[in-house]
Amino acid sequence: MIVRISTEGQYRLPDEDSDRLNELDNEAVAAVEAGDEDRFHEVFEQLLELVRSEGSPLADGDLTESDVILPPPDLSFVEAGERFTGDGLIPD
Repeated sequence: MIVRISTEGQYRLPDEDSDRLNELDNEAVAAVEAGDEDRFHEVFEQLLELVRSEGSPLADGDLTESDVILPPPDLSFVEAGERFTGDGLIPD
């Protein structure tokens, strides 16, 4: 799975991590829907860290299409409310 972190780059994430990525995405949606800003930022950071630590960065010139595009790390809670809704960034 190819995951892009906006403003950062693309990562090739092993398929076995896709379920955990989806779980974190769902937790982020739940936090936004509950209005829990602290929990959202905690989960969103875990989501980004999973991609950074388990994924392999792709070269800047690699034009592989992203399967998932994550918002930039400095995403505000207001902006999260616009993106983390329904099925989240990763449809079930």
